[in-house]
Amino acid sequence: MKDAIIQDLQQRYTAKKYDPSKRVSQQDLAILIEALRLSASSINSQPWKFIVIESEQAKQRMHDSFANMYQFNQHHIKACSHVILFAHKMEYTRADYEGVINKGIQDKRLTEAQKEAAFAVYAFAEANKDANGQHSAWTKSQTYLALGNALHTLARLHIDSTPMEGVDTQLLNEIFADELAGYECHVALAIGYHHESEDYNAALPKSRKALEEVVTVL
Repeated sequence: MKDAIIQDLQQRYTAKKYDPSKRVSQQDLAILIEALRLSASSINSQPWKFIVIESEQAKQRMHDSFANMYQFNQHHIKACSHVILFAHKMEYTRADYEGVINKGIQDKRLTEAQKEAAFAVYAFAEANKDANGQHSAWTKSQTYLALGNALHTLARLHIDSTPMEGVDTQLLNEIFADELAGYECHVALAIGYHHESEDYNAALPKSRKALEEVVTVL
């Protein structure tokens, strides 16, 4: 299939080794960040925070977060260009959603007269609250919508990436306490350019289940 979208997805893969001499340009990084901001979310809740790790000091902090587990991902941190933490709000309040509505009014998506009616869909957030009054399971799911959007954006930009669910959430919350206050990170994304000779995954053919195994048309 020749479509550009399919070509993006055909050539995208998970990088296993990065070239530390190559960096993502600020222009491409700005495109990625804007794509993250524009990602879809349930009821347009946007219950996330994206922490972009760029400086050597921040990378060292991220590197230190692998002290106890998931060391197989640690080598990416200093070799890749950037790491992005996908963090979700643990408790998503009515006040949080009011901020979304107010921005909608500012952007002329809604009128002030429609504000109270717009709160009706917040009932969906309330329905996804756990016994401890938290919304983590629901808000965490939204970060994966943004992650998928990021992966395709990076493929279009010809930037390599490595999604990492192997992160120590507890230690990240300690090391990045100021940045993650009220949020948790369960997935991160390394981005950069793969090492030409040492990234074994780059040369392997794409492999996915057959179409008829995963798609049913009724």
